[in-house]
Amino acid sequence: MTDDHVSTHDAAPDARNDDIRIYVDGEIHHRDEARVSVYDSGFLLGDGIWEGLRLYDGKIPFLDDHLDRLYEAALYLELEIGKTREELTQAIWDTLAANDMTSDVHIRLMVTRGRKRKPFQHPHLSVYGPTIVIIAEHSKPDDSVIDRGISLFTVPHHRGLPLTQDAKLNSHSKLNCIIALNHAVRAGADEALMLDPFGFVNTTNACNFFIVRKGAVWTSTGDYCMNGITRQKVIDICRQNGIPVHERNYSLVDTYGADEAFLTGTFGAQTPVFEIDGRVIGGGKAGPVFHRIRTLYKEMIRRDA
Repeated sequence: MTDDHVSTHDAAPDARNDDIRIYVDGEIHHRDEARVSVYDSGFLLGDGIWEGLRLYDGKIPFLDDHLDRLYEAALYLELEIGKTREELTQAIWDTLAANDMTSDVHIRLMVTRGRKRKPFQHPHLSVYGPTIVIIAEHSKPDDSVIDRGISLFTVPHHRGLPLTQDAKLNSHSKLNCIIALNHAVRAGADEALMLDPFGFVNTTNACNFFIVRKGAVWTSTGDYCMNGITRQKVIDICRQNGIPVHERNYSLVDTYGADEAFLTGTFGAQTPVFEIDGRVIGGGKAGPVFHRIRTLYKEMIRRDA
């Protein structure tokens, strides 16, 4: 594998991150002193959930949406967070204050089932309560990716049925996506394009996926992909601004013939895709629909903030 790949999470290095403070179970520690037990459920089993948040100009856009998703996942997993939404929100702001952060910050909020009495999977062995960790880093997306674009490679690993592991769970167990990404990187691409169990185009290993055909925006039905906050905001933007948008099944035939393609995620917002399986998309540049959506999204961020 080489290191010259582009990522939807590329950010300029920031030396301030060498000295950040991290929230761990009610206490804030220097990053060199922040610790989680080797008996923790998240470390042992990937038994945990997380959210990625952004801080823009002193505000966290769409925080309620992210907390809705977190608490819904915790309910499904029977994972007791042990804090109200208000208390968890305060913990986030306490972490930001401890780092004197005001903007261009990425926040990783993690909740696991906590430390276990023995290193086995039964939830009843997690007797010490949940583990909550909040990492806030100075992290501004590298906007040069708009000019460079992302390349994708379609992999045989799919985002599966809820009968196995529901893709709507933002869980600590990401092996399926990591294996897919490794496959794509070995093929010379930046990220993996993953199909659903029936062979329709679904998502990438890290982001939700959209194409544009004849001015209309297409994305998957949403049945087998992460219920992305940014994904939904893009759909909302299209509906509110007269941009045709379809949540539908579509294949690689439709994808290879697209006029534009792009990814969505909390960190990078919208990222253009210039190549899929060696085929150039949109002439290798970000298209007009992408730029319009990106502008409207920035306006939405400012309104929400």
